[in-house]
Amino acid sequence: MSKLLLIALAGSLGTLARYGLGGLVHRLVPWPFPWGTIAVNLLGSFLFGLVWALAQERSMISAEARIIVLAGFMGAFTTFSTFMFETGELLRNSQWALAAGNLLLQNLLGLVAVFAGWALARAL
Repeated sequence: MSKLLLIALAGSLGTLARYGLGGLVHRLVPWPFPWGTIAVNLLGSFLFGLVWALAQERSMISAEARIIVLAGFMGAFTTFSTFMFETGELLRNSQWALAAGNLLLQNLLGLVAVFAGWALARAL
């Protein structure tokens, strides 16, 4: 199977996973704050760091598999455009504190999650 087809297939799976997890979190925490998007982005950041380190540090994942997982699955799974839209909606509705909290949590905790994934992979 060609690499592009595998990336597209992985992207399809990432999209379905994002939709499923985001919807599940939204049903469990029905609050106007976008917890579903935060959950997806934090998990995605963690998994990105994990896969990246397993490929770079441990050579446990081939370069081709890394591209398929990171560009395909993770590219579709993480939801930066949704994050920006939801933040814009909070701002449009004058929910300044929620918008600021969303920006802060997504960026700060996302960075922490990337390094946590990296650290886990290095410890394996």
